[in-house]
Amino acid sequence: MTAQPHRRPACRLRPATRDDLPGIVDIYNASVPGRLATADTQPITVADREDWFVAHQKPERPLVVAVDEHANTALLGWASFSNFYGRPAYNGTVELAVYVAPNAQGRGIARTLVQHLLDRAPDLGVHTVLGFVFSHNQPSLNLLGGLGFTPWGELPEVAILDGTSRGLTIVGRKV
Repeated sequence: MTAQPHRRPACRLRPATRDDLPGIVDIYNASVPGRLATADTQPITVADREDWFVAHQKPERPLVVAVDEHANTALLGWASFSNFYGRPAYNGTVELAVYVAPNAQGRGIARTLVQHLLDRAPDLGVHTVLGFVFSHNQPSLNLLGGLGFTPWGELPEVAILDGTSRGLTIVGRKV
């Protein structure tokens, strides 16, 4: 049996605008109760993300959204590159984040968003992309592994979620 080629989902990617911020926050907040994708234990507000949004208006630290190809107002997911450590020697290393709306998961949108950023990375001066993923988040580890990320480190039991200790896996990829 041969592997099926990756099919592009019915979405269009574009840079995020200020009008997208409430939808970006909604998608992020939808991940909070699952205790799989974020260490936040309570929903955040749009105001909480204002500075973060401004930091992602720089060309070298993009914030990209996926919108439904047929209904351009329907936000399906988002992905971003963020500064890794804040010192000049690390400027070529970024942290990747990707979140997909619950009703759009399993359609290849996260893969499309991440691949888009990876393709742009060299033009942005990025040589290393890191992901910080809860060790129990097998779907995200599988996604990133399928895109060439490999485990670079493990931080055992660094988070407590609802009384349960959780580890953090650091994955990385050179581009």
